[in-house]
Amino acid sequence: MVNYPKAKKSFCSECVTYKTHKVVQYKTGKARKCAQGKRRYDAKQKGFGGQTKPVFHKKAKTTKKITLKLQCAKCKRVKLTAIKRAKHFELADQGRKKSKDPTW
Repeated sequence: MVNYPKAKKSFCSECVTYKTHKVVQYKTGKARKCAQGKRRYDAKQKGFGGQTKPVFHKKAKTTKKITLKLQCAKCKRVKLTAIKRAKHFELADQGRKKSKDPTW
């Protein structure tokens, strides 16, 4: 499990200095139905003949690389960075939370 801070100091290419960045997990947007590849695929699929392009079945990876979206607090410029693979990812506040009852 990866715990990552919600704010992080990182280099901003527009401010040309290290600034605090707000961290959010990147999500892929909705696919455009009029994109050239989609139009080409739909045209090829039309009519008789079944599936025309290969459908991938040999999935080997169990995790995906986590992509983070960092937004500069000053100029609002956004940059994307990838971190390592993990099954569970969590954006948490700075510092570890201490348990209420100590176990000694």
